[in-house]
Amino acid sequence: MTDRPLVAVLDYGSGNVHSAVKALDAAGADARLTADRGLAMDADGLVVPGVGAFSAVMAALRSIRGDELIDRRLAGGRPVLGICVGMQVMFDEGVERGVDTEGLGEWPGAVTELDAPVLPHIGWNTVRAGAGSRLFAGIERERFYFVHSYGARRWSLEPQEPFAHPVLTWCDYGAPFLAAVENGPLAATQFHPEKSGEAGIRLLSNWIGGLSRASL
Repeated sequence: MTDRPLVAVLDYGSGNVHSAVKALDAAGADARLTADRGLAMDADGLVVPGVGAFSAVMAALRSIRGDELIDRRLAGGRPVLGICVGMQVMFDEGVERGVDTEGLGEWPGAVTELDAPVLPHIGWNTVRAGAGSRLFAGIERERFYFVHSYGARRWSLEPQEPFAHPVLTWCDYGAPFLAAVENGPLAATQFHPEKSGEAGIRLLSNWIGGLSRASL
């Protein structure tokens, strides 16, 4: 269908990419798995998946100059959605097993090991959606599927006028961590929408619904 927003899923060798494409299609997008920079730049939305180690994801992104691509899209106000480690790399750095790795630096702060008695955090959990969230509109009380041992446990970006304040969604597992962030054209989820059943499809549909507004 030509009226579906075009969403590029960045293919750089990391992430549950085929499940993400299928979920985005179900949510109303024309989703395409691609490593083509032109398509990824021109698409209505770009999804950055990611699984595994922070350092490995960053190395894979840089190998295709994905870091430059993401930065260029955001500088032009073009929507980007990070998933799982695709959210984590948006921060300044990741600290895993004592190793510090530089991230994309779109948000200040570090991704560190969760403060929980049992790791990894695997399974379904509820979230505390931030006030005014578009991603979680109508699904604030749903459960989402997490698989991770690391996360962003603090938020340090100060609101800057005239830009809208970031919308922060938190989850509790041992201690609070960020489950999702909505910050202008950049949004991200620590959980996997593509593994979160109907709630995940609705969240992706909410994000896709904002793409047409962003392109106006």
